[in-house]
Amino acid sequence: MTNIHPTAIVDHGAELASDVKIGPFCVIGPHVRLAAGVVLDSHVVVQGRTSIGRDSRLFPFAVIGGEPQHTAFKGEDVELIIGERNLIREHVTMHPGTSVGVGKTIVGNDGFFMVGSHVAHDSVIGNNVIFINHAVIGGHVHVDDFAILGGSSAVHQRVRVGKHAMVGGMTGVESDIIPYGSVTGNRAHLVGLNIIGLKRRGFTRERIHQMRTAFRVLFAEEGTLAERVEDAAELYAEVPEVMEIITFIRGDSQRGLCTPQQDRVA
Repeated sequence: MTNIHPTAIVDHGAELASDVKIGPFCVIGPHVRLAAGVVLDSHVVVQGRTSIGRDSRLFPFAVIGGEPQHTAFKGEDVELIIGERNLIREHVTMHPGTSVGVGKTIVGNDGFFMVGSHVAHDSVIGNNVIFINHAVIGGHVHVDDFAILGGSSAVHQRVRVGKHAMVGGMTGVESDIIPYGSVTGNRAHLVGLNIIGLKRRGFTRERIHQMRTAFRVLFAEEGTLAERVEDAAELYAEVPEVMEIITFIRGDSQRGLCTPQQDRVA
């Protein structure tokens, strides 16, 4: 049976699974859908056409599904879709899409969104992503699986953050980050691969060595990037992680590529 605290305000139009728990002073709008096992601790606001996947937990003062922060928004029918087993901590905000974008914001499964982090309109977040305290992204950003955004980092709109990438704390990201890359700085520059993350996730020493040598080929000073990409694709065709990086570099980008400082190719 759904457990709703008497001080909570839940619109009759909301769709709640039978075992949802809604704590004190929460406010749930008419178009909200909460799947099995969802827990709202207290003082949580869920608005708009928002769906939250099973076994997710929202902590006090999270505001989910509020109007997107976009001057073109005029109340269109847009969505926020949040996957399963997400932890959404205090003061997190997530916004739906816009009519000038794809009309929906999508958050994957098993994410951890720490205090004060923000997911803007029309963004796509993969699985097992971590936003550390006050990490924020602009609209239309893509953050792939297992990426980590450090505390107080900020990602410019329309940037792509590749899988397993690491963004250092207080870093401003204006350009795309390759998969497995690590960036830092007032304005982000690539400092190498996310070696600690790769080790934690069980990548072998041999595979990490292959990826590091490929990184040096891709970001060497000689030749153009296009030439180095072709060289790396030929040399490391049998290394799937390297080919993921190459596919990412070859992909459609609206923000350019985050690259190392000339004296920092690791």
